[in-house]
Amino acid sequence: MKRSTVAAVLFMGVAAAGVAALQPGLARTVHDVKERDDVVAFPPPAELHVAVLGWDAAAVDLLWAKLLVEYGTHFSEHREFTEIPRYVDAILELEPTYAPLYQYVDTMLAYRPMQGTESDVRLARGYLERGTRERPQDPNVWLKLGQFIAFIAPSFLKDQTEISAWRLDGAHAMARAGELGADQDETIAAASMLSRAGSTREAVRYLVNAYAFTEHPAMREIHEAIGKRLEALSAVSMRDAADRVMRAIDERHGSEMPAVSRGQYLLLGPVTDAARCAGAAAASDRACAHSWEEATAGPGSSGGSP
Repeated sequence: MKRSTVAAVLFMGVAAAGVAALQPGLARTVHDVKERDDVVAFPPPAELHVAVLGWDAAAVDLLWAKLLVEYGTHFSEHREFTEIPRYVDAILELEPTYAPLYQYVDTMLAYRPMQGTESDVRLARGYLERGTRERPQDPNVWLKLGQFIAFIAPSFLKDQTEISAWRLDGAHAMARAGELGADQDETIAAASMLSRAGSTREAVRYLVNAYAFTEHPAMREIHEAIGKRLEALSAVSMRDAADRVMRAIDERHGSEMPAVSRGQYLLLGPVTDAARCAGAAAASDRACAHSWEEATAGPGSSGGSP
């Protein structure tokens, strides 16, 4: 065998041994990088319009399909998926009214692979609120926002005051969805939440609208259910208003004329401070009211009677 042939064989053997020695380590490195980092093969949102050369709708469909595939792949491989906002921002840059995104973005963020966080939930709420601005007449977006911040998001929050505020906001959004034509069962649920939160007057207002929207014979059952709920809440509202008036009068009676009987005090009317109530500027001051109706009127109300 020629010396050159022997050298070539030896070289190939050394090369093969080198590949065999290095391949496992390189494979592990590639695998670790793949497990840790995702490669997003599209430019930032600001450059997308130029990059897609006017094919905005096609690019949106492609990005949405890619997002769905990556979401499922990361779950199946038990890998974190932190690039969801990158896809969402890109889609909204090209088509801000894209309905499928608003239908699922809360789930993708709150239950992203492998675990959603409080910041993910806040981000999801921001996207859904944008959806109500981009699609203000879409009951599905309002309903999605309301259900998410009323029922799902609170489990990720820690502050009880904030949780209550989010649930109240959710009830408002669900009621708005009902006004726009969503399932009127959601309006009843929203009204119940508002009532429990102390917003009986707003609950009544939403139910009045829903009652009017369901007058069609085909919706008779839900129409009657809303009517019964409205009747009950109206009674509660009137009772609460009467209780508020009585409390206001009793407080003033005890501080202003405790020696006078309650009946005489009611006949005399509210006591006013002459110095404080002088001039036109005091006309809107409730402390200067000359009748019990004005003195006990709640904010934004037309007053009540003792």
